[in-house]
Amino acid sequence: METALDLPPDKLDALDREFLDGIRQHGWFATRVFDPDGELPDFTYSTGFWLQHSLPELILFSLPKEVSHGVLWDVFRALGRGANLPIGVRLSDVFGNADAFLMPVAKRHYDEHLRQCTWFYRGEDFPCAHLIWPDKAGRFPWEPGFDEGMESDQPDLTENGWLTALAN
Repeated sequence: METALDLPPDKLDALDREFLDGIRQHGWFATRVFDPDGELPDFTYSTGFWLQHSLPELILFSLPKEVSHGVLWDVFRALGRGANLPIGVRLSDVFGNADAFLMPVAKRHYDEHLRQCTWFYRGEDFPCAHLIWPDKAGRFPWEPGFDEGMESDQPDLTENGWLTALAN
C-alpha cells in the first residue's frame, strides 16, 4: 500500500514531516480538529491504525483532547494485542466506565473530517469507524431517551443513519 511515508522528504513541509515522524515512531498519529467559533463539535481521529493493524481508522467527537488521545492510544495498544472491535456491536472494553459503539463512516464524510488520512493514504481507500460514547444514563444517540442536550455532540457519519448501520 502506498502512503505518504513513500514521499520524498524534499516534497514535505515541516508539519508533514512531524506527522510522518509520529507515525514512524509510534505507529499512528492523532489529529485534533476544532471549530474556533465553537459551532461544530471538536473531534480527533487516528491515522495509522489501518496501516499497522489492517483495522479502521477511528474518529471520535466532543471529548477533551487528552481523553480522545488516551482512548485512541488504548485502542491502538489493544489492537496490537489482537483485540477485535466489531462494527455495530455494543463494546464494553473501550471506555473504562461506559459502553461504546463503532459505526462505519461513509466516504462522503472523508474530505470534511479525515483530510490527513486521505493525504496519508493517497486517497480514500481505507476504512474509518466513528467511536460513539453514550450519555450519562448509558443511552446512545439513536436510542429513545438520549440526552437531547448532547444530540449535536456526535454527528451521524454513517451512509444511511445509525439505525440502518445497526441493522446491517
